[in-house]
Order: sequence, then structure tokens, then C-alpha cells
Amino acid sequence: MSEKTGRAVFFDGELRVIERPQPTPASDEALIRLRLGGICNTDLELMAGYKGFRGVLGHEFVGDVVAGPAEWVGQRVVGAINVACGSCDMCRRGVPEHCRNRSVLGIYNYDGAFADVFRLASRNLLRVPPSVPDEQAVFTEPLAAACRIVEDVHIHPTDRVVVIGAGKLGMLIAQVLKLTGADLSVIVRHERQEALLTAWGIRAVRRQDVPNGLADVVVEVTGNPAGFADALEIVRPRGTVVLKSTYHGLPQADLTRVVVEEIHLVGSRCGPFEAALRLLEQGLVDVQPLIEARYPLAEAKAAFEHAARRGVLKVLLAP
Repeated sequence: MSEKTGRAVFFDGELRVIERPQPTPASDEALIRLRLGGICNTDLELMAGYKGFRGVLGHEFVGDVVAGPAEWVGQRVVGAINVACGSCDMCRRGVPEHCRNRSVLGIYNYDGAFADVFRLASRNLLRVPPSVPDEQAVFTEPLAAACRIVEDVHIHPTDRVVVIGAGKLGMLIAQVLKLTGADLSVIVRHERQEALLTAWGIRAVRRQDVPNGLADVVVEVTGNPAGFADALEIVRPRGTVVLKSTYHGLPQADLTRVVVEEIHLVGSRCGPFEAALRLLEQGLVDVQPLIEARYPLAEAKAAFEHAARRGVLKVLLAP
């Protein structure tokens, strides 16, 4: 009997769709058939050299479990991206996303989700509520990353908060932060960004209209090293800068200012999937307008080229 095969979006310095043997899940893994995948800035950074990545890309997904533990087979799922060992000191402290021995789906030492079928540790899976369609569920991972900010930083309704970067993740962050009641502004560069934010009741501003040194909290999500320097200009002394960008290369910024003005720097990465699914289920975050285009898996190269264009929001991949 011939071995089952399937397509996968593979990067080794060149992006291409390959035919590969269907993965065989380990006893603690599930085999998942992709329904939708989302291309994010981290995928583009990986292609630019971040982490020296080689392998199958993709970590934003919704799919169906087709093999693995019986309680998961047939379930529509999303999944946390950090695959932890469960026994190191960080895992024992309850922070498996910082496992000393972790692999990361589609990012580090673990093939990703942009494939007809892929594997993931079953302990990482979460069931998608029936009322949440695929086009919303595929945003669970970045929405969870947005929710992480309010886990790490206590944002008061009286705080003045500025988000720098109104891209895919920035738009989700803005909607989550709006729920805190804070005095929120989002720096935009395009009229389309302004229109989306205005429709959600969120103030859109241009950089020249934002005074320096007054914001209590600044969230930097530009994906551009210059954004870090800008955040340090905008935040007040003893204020907080939350860094959400990953950079290929090293940003240049005035770190002396961090010391002299006693600025708090908070790195923020992955977040609570349960909370993200709940926000989607309750209709508290609007993701539909963020979908720019949808491509079949076979046209992944064109999809990535589209996603890399300036100002483009979410590009989806479907088998």
C-alpha cells in the first residue's frame, strides 16, 4: 500500500509548496487537517532570516483532528504554538511558553500548520465553539497575543494609552485595549486604517499629533526597529512600553533614556487562547474586516507576496 502524502508550504531560503509523506503523530500528538491558516508578520520575518528558520511555516490555524487521542478525533480546534517538555523549571512554574526545551509550531524545531495535514501536541489543543466560524477562529493565536498585554500590564480606565502600528496585530490589540476603558489612541499611516478604527469607536491619530512624554502606556507593534525608538519618545517618565514586535536585526534606541526616566519595558508574546475564543464567541472583537484575501494552499507563494505588501492586513490560506 502506498504511503499517504500531502502538500506543505516549505521554506529553506526559497518558499515552495512540496509534496511530503503524511506526518505520523506521536502518542501525545494529534494529526490535524487544516481548514484555514493565517499569514502573520512573524512568518515574513522568518523568511527574512529570523531564527534561521528552515521547515514548514505556519502557526495561526483552525483545523479538524483526524487522528490521535480518541477524545480529540473529529473536533474542530485551534492550538497553542509552544510545545513544552512539561518537566523543566519553567514548566513546573506554570509558564510552559518559556519551557527551556520548547519547540514552537512553524517557528522553531517543529513543522508548522501550512499543510494539508500537520501534527501538534494534543495538550496544546482547544475546541472551537460552534458559533465561531473558521474565518474568526483563525485569528485566535494573534488575538491571544493581544490579550497577553492586559495580563502583564494593569491598564487603568484613567490611563493614556498609545498603540504604535495599526497592522494586523495592532488592530486586534486596539480592540482589546478599548475594553479597558482607557484613553486610547492608535497611530495610523493610511486612511484605510483610520476608517477601520473609527468604525470601532477607536481614536486614530497621526504621529505628528501625538505629544511626546505624556502616555502612561505605549504598545509598540510596528514590526519596525524604529518603532521602539518612537515608543521611548512618546511614553512619560516611569511609564510603560510594551514590545510586541519581533525584528530581524537589532533595533537602535536610546537605552539611557530608559534608565534616566525609569521607563518600564515589558516584552509580550503569546497569550491566553481561552480568553481569545471567549471574546470571539461573545462578539467583542471584530476580525472580519481584517481579512484581505484568501488563497489556496497551492498558491502559497502568491499569498506570501501579497501578505508582504505594505499596508496589507490578514491573508489566509485554505487547502
